[in-house]
Order: sequence, then C-alpha cells, then structure tokens
Amino acid sequence: MFSIVIPLYNEEKNITSLLEEIFLVLNNQEKYEIILINDCSEDNTLVVISKYKKHKNIKILNNINNKGQSYSIHKGITESFYDTIITLDGDGQNNPKDIPKLLDIYKKQKERCLVGGLRLKRKDNIIKILSSKIANKVRSIILKDNCKDTGCSLKVFSKKDFIKLPYFDGIHRFLPALFKNIGCILLFEEVDHRNRKFGISKYGTFDRLIKSIKDLFFVLKIIKKIKTNK
Repeated sequence: MFSIVIPLYNEEKNITSLLEEIFLVLNNQEKYEIILINDCSEDNTLVVISKYKKHKNIKILNNINNKGQSYSIHKGITESFYDTIITLDGDGQNNPKDIPKLLDIYKKQKERCLVGGLRLKRKDNIIKILSSKIANKVRSIILKDNCKDTGCSLKVFSKKDFIKLPYFDGIHRFLPALFKNIGCILLFEEVDHRNRKFGISKYGTFDRLIKSIKDLFFVLKIIKKIKTNK
C-alpha cells in the first residue's frame, strides 16, 4: 500500500499519458492512491485532472495560489492515506516503469530508509544539466549525503519520517541529507529519464542554482539542530 504524490504546474498535455502509464504499470499492484496537486496552473491542467475525480485511486488537491513544488509535495504527503510515499514529476520525464523497482528495494529494507532515483542519462538541455551538476557537487561536499542526483523527483520514503522534518521552501531538493540525519539509510538506483514531450521546464536555471546554494546554509542549521536534539 502506497501513495504516489505528483505536483503539477502547467502540465495539461503531459498528465493524461503519465497517469495512463502509471495505471498500466501498477495494474497488478496492491492498494495505492495517486495524489495530484495542481499548483494554480495557468493552463487547463485542473480541467484535465478533474476528469479523474471519480477514479477510485485518485485524489485531487488544488492550490488557490501558486505555492511552488515544495509546498505542493508537502501538502500531498500530509494528506496521503498510506505511509509509504512515492514522489514523481508530472512532466513525464520520470518513467513509471521504475516505480516497482524502487518500491521493491524499499520494501526489502529492515531499516528506515529513503530510496532515490539516479538519472545517469539525463534528457535535459545543457544549462539545466550543468546547473544541476554544480548544485549536486556543492551540496554533496557540504552535506555529505553521498547523493549524486538529489534533483531526481522519483523517491520512496516513509511519511512518518517526512513529517519529522521542518518544512521550508526548497525542502524537496535536500531530502537525502535530511533523511540521513534523522537516522535513515540512503539507497540510490539508476532510473530512466525521458525527453519532455510538451511544455517547458520550470526548474533548473542558474537562478535556481543560486537559491539551492543559499538554502544549504539553512539546511546546515536544521541538521545541527537535529543532531543537538538526538
């Protein structure tokens, strides 16, 4: 039993095919729910996902104002029914076929853990790839989380562990380091990464890189507080 949390912002042309892929991949799976969080999209994303409001496996949440990816993910997890959480991007670049693989790794662990996807063959423009590599390198050195790709949205972890973390805008980019410091082991598995078919990326610019690096100092304070309270 698990909850798939998918934040959405202007993904009207991507979300239908993504959901159909998920249904196909999870056809023989146990009970699950898909939580779609529309982050005040300016296109017809809300109209498209509203067509699924009677689907037994889908829960739809709608932000009245654009709150960002971290807020949407946090909101989806908070309102999830199951403890096992799977996060996934709504642009279709994450391949749903990788969900069972990461989920299986997660279930086999006897210790608390976070299982993250590792995109070794990224299908992004050079600016996004370069800014991501710089951010990952700097973050890994400072936070010592041994994570080469914290930006991969495909992750599996426990809701109980997630809600122990203090919320802040940008938290989704630092989950490995934060989970490590509350006693979870980190596991990473190579996953597929696909070209975006429709729309443009909302993340990955150098402005985002600068913000991520600034957030490092805030995360360091959180980690120090966690260690002090142990």
